[in-house]
Amino acid sequence: MVRVIADDAMFQAELNSAGVKLVVVDFTATWCGPCQRMAPVFESLANKYPKAVFLKVDVDECQETAGNQGVSAMPTFIFYRNRVKLDRLQGADPNGLEAKIQQYYGTDEAEEDSGVAGHMDLNTFILKQQCECMNESDEHPLADCLTSSSEFLESDCDEQLIISLTFNQAVKVHSIKFKGPQDKGPKNVKIFINQPRTLDFDAAESNQAVQELELTAKDLEGAPMNLRFVKFQNVQNIQLFISSNQAGTETTQIDHLVILGSPICTTNMGEFKRVAGKKGESH
Repeated sequence: MVRVIADDAMFQAELNSAGVKLVVVDFTATWCGPCQRMAPVFESLANKYPKAVFLKVDVDECQETAGNQGVSAMPTFIFYRNRVKLDRLQGADPNGLEAKIQQYYGTDEAEEDSGVAGHMDLNTFILKQQCECMNESDEHPLADCLTSSSEFLESDCDEQLIISLTFNQAVKVHSIKFKGPQDKGPKNVKIFINQPRTLDFDAAESNQAVQELELTAKDLEGAPMNLRFVKFQNVQNIQLFISSNQAGTETTQIDHLVILGSPICTTNMGEFKRVAGKKGESH
């Protein structure tokens, strides 16, 4: 299940062929004791998470690849999706490695074709702990609409919602998918980006949006709704103000919300961690 990389051309080919699947790369060396201890762990994780691609790179055999990826200590594990570096982990830490895989493994939808050529479900890049929803119901919060489970997001005291999603790196947003009931599903949506804080309802009503959408019942079946792509080229956060629903019911319901686009190849500051130990080896 683990593919051994022979050279940089093979490494690039594997990243290309993986598409939107999670790619986990073990940068290792035969002389590195911690690397050898992690080898069977890496093999077992490859069997446990079959929808991800697991690659092994010997830094002595593939010096170009290791250099291009900024690897200077072994073992180093780097995580990619859609050819974009998501994160890295240095050191022989079996529990930490599996935790990172679980974090980025994604839902079934993230592993499938988004239906928009060249773009993907950006759920993997959403910082869930920094997201917020104004007027969400306690029983049906925002998290329930970010997966395709049977749960859903519902507003509380009236039909309005403000959804704030923060990404762990800059992204380009191409389109949005909404799924919801034909009566309680959202109708009028204002979209804002890169706000310093979550808007309140007065500001959302009065401020000029980057784009406004008027959804029909057919739009709530989950087909991508294209945005003005040129306006969404460098997005750190996106906020959706839903002011009304289809039938004027008391509450608004969203079964599934998907933001489609592509990450910008920038440095993820979460990668920078001080590592103790000898040069060239992590413990």
